[in-house]
Amino acid sequence: MKPILSGLFLCASLVYASQVWATTLPDSCGIDKVKFNVTTEEGQPVPATPAEGKAQVVFIEGENQPIGPFMHATVRLGMDGAWVGANHGNSYFALTVDPGVHHLCASWGGKNVDATSFTAEPGQVYYFGAKVTVNSRYSVTFGLSQLNEDEGKYLVKGSKLSTSKPK
Repeated sequence: MKPILSGLFLCASLVYASQVWATTLPDSCGIDKVKFNVTTEEGQPVPATPAEGKAQVVFIEGENQPIGPFMHATVRLGMDGAWVGANHGNSYFALTVDPGVHHLCASWGGKNVDATSFTAEPGQVYYFGAKVTVNSRYSVTFGLSQLNEDEGKYLVKGSKLSTSKPK
């Protein structure tokens, strides 16, 4: 009887631990309970240059294929401890920021989280890609990385403009 109880206790502990892990986010993210409604539009103009004394961040989501039949990933993007928006499928949005150090976070599906930081300079545009790669039916990889200007501009041209609102 003791081995059975020990096994049940171990299973319950693992389930609890995975739930804590799935909802523990870096400080650069927002509150995990925040979800977004996202709409996307094709054929929109590329983002304008940043306002005087400001910088611009362009968040681009890329998928190599849908994550399931007719299903695309919705990636939440956070900066400096708050969610700033979300992308759905191959889409992007731009954000004007003050100069200085900023901490970024991308989260998809609860368990897939990545974070990075950068220093924004006035008049500059920074591109960050959140990439969802379906490797097989049971394997998906996720990551957030800074892109160079040429790659960022190219990806924006082939992506839809994303507009998101918290639910």
